[in-house]
Amino acid sequence: MTPAPGISRRVLTLAGLGAALLLAIVAGVALGAVSIPAGDVVSAVTRALTGHSGGLADAVIIDLRLPRVLLAALVGASLALAGVLYQALFKNPLADPYILGVSAGAGLGATLALAALGTSYAARAVGVPIGAFIGAALTMLLVVRLASRRGRLDPTSLLLAGIAVSYTLSALTSFVLVYDRETMTSVVFWMMGGLQNRSWEHVGMLTVMFAAGSVIPVLYHRELDLMLLGDERAGQLGVPVERFKLIALASASLVVAGAVSVSGLIGFVGLMTPHMVRLVLGPRHRMLLPASVLAGAIVLVIADLLARIVLAPVEIPVGIVTALAGGPFFVWLLVRKERGR
Repeated sequence: MTPAPGISRRVLTLAGLGAALLLAIVAGVALGAVSIPAGDVVSAVTRALTGHSGGLADAVIIDLRLPRVLLAALVGASLALAGVLYQALFKNPLADPYILGVSAGAGLGATLALAALGTSYAARAVGVPIGAFIGAALTMLLVVRLASRRGRLDPTSLLLAGIAVSYTLSALTSFVLVYDRETMTSVVFWMMGGLQNRSWEHVGMLTVMFAAGSVIPVLYHRELDLMLLGDERAGQLGVPVERFKLIALASASLVVAGAVSVSGLIGFVGLMTPHMVRLVLGPRHRMLLPASVLAGAIVLVIADLLARIVLAPVEIPVGIVTALAGGPFFVWLLVRKERGR
């Protein structure tokens, strides 16, 4: 029996995104200040998986480049997942962890944790993600509260509140960094968005947080579809609207906190990738969620690669690369939204 054209197109799109992500990861590992042949990358990974030890080149691939590239993929996937959730829950095409101030809240929470926990690696490994999650969740609640009028959420007020809160929290973060100079030295570059000196421990931590945060969106993609119809209609169709919003926002805050705690503030990935995927697959979350996760991973792996090679040996913070691409995209969305009106 021949599959329906729509189904085959969607399956092919997901398969194509998966293949593109694999190629991007290989390119991200192979290219850098010193290029490594792609065949050597595959051989090194194969040897590592089979338990065979290699030489210096294998150590560079497995211990330095591969964890960074995989972490970039996980950060991009996390931010894209959060963007899909925010845009569905708030019915606002401009919603994004960075624009809504959630990333800034996570950054402040992580910075406070770094300042309070001192130099203990074990304490930081646990405390920084927790601080980032608390900051992200509290910021989201504050922005929603500021944007609500008589129980209804105004889309324009949501964006304005998010931008205002983001600037305020960024200023508080800067104050903490100036007050604690030891923390400032190690955090300033990180706050611009960067994946330098990341290890397999960071990959493992973000993998756990991403897996936990993606459970609700994957299991309840139908409810996300219904939320696009409006809170009242979704409630009539059996969705416990307020409870579902809190759980979904907690999931989004968890993945954003994980991303920010390892990579700093990286904007616009959660804004761009869901829109690009919708143009191909439409708005149904059953396909939109996995495709956006794959697309977000691809976008950030490529952005991190560009950050490393454009001005090599000088490295650009990856947050600058995504902002250069995301700023014009945000303007395009604004113009498109106004024309739609």
